[in-house]
Amino acid sequence: MEPETVIGVSIEVPEPYAAVLRGARESFGDPLALRVPPHITLVPPTPVAPAELPAIIDHLARAATMVDPFRVRLRGTGTFRPVTPVVFLQVAEGIGPCSLLEEKVRRAPLERELFFPYHPHVTVAHNLDDAALDHAFKELADFHAVFECADFTLSAHGPDEVWHTVRDFPLGPRVTAPPAR
Repeated sequence: MEPETVIGVSIEVPEPYAAVLRGARESFGDPLALRVPPHITLVPPTPVAPAELPAIIDHLARAATMVDPFRVRLRGTGTFRPVTPVVFLQVAEGIGPCSLLEEKVRRAPLERELFFPYHPHVTVAHNLDDAALDHAFKELADFHAVFECADFTLSAHGPDEVWHTVRDFPLGPRVTAPPAR
């Protein structure tokens, strides 16, 4: 039996914002800072058999055609405490398209029950002590970024404990050439 691969689907935060957020997360003492790129989760870490990947890639390619590119604005911090020890950047613009995209990609073969309702966000501190979480919350309270979301990413969790891009999926309908005469 082939070992499972753990995959995730996300909207990657682009540069220069990604570098700023990696640096901030590292400064808070979060060991995941250099292993998990800044992102908005669409499908959380999910174990799959390698044989399932072609069907998953086809599914994601179809889902990408159902949502047009959109603007994302990240502004200010939020937290899931006391439920979970997480500080995040709030999605202030783009919540609707993020939710629509999540709905389209989290269907069979990636359908799974979530522990919490979907809430688009960018994690900046996770599983740290209260002092570090408080520091992260205050440090990034004035953070602001705007970018166009033109695609989303399928990633795999590698043996090095780092998430690696498998493939990007451009958003929007595909233009096909008319048939030749």
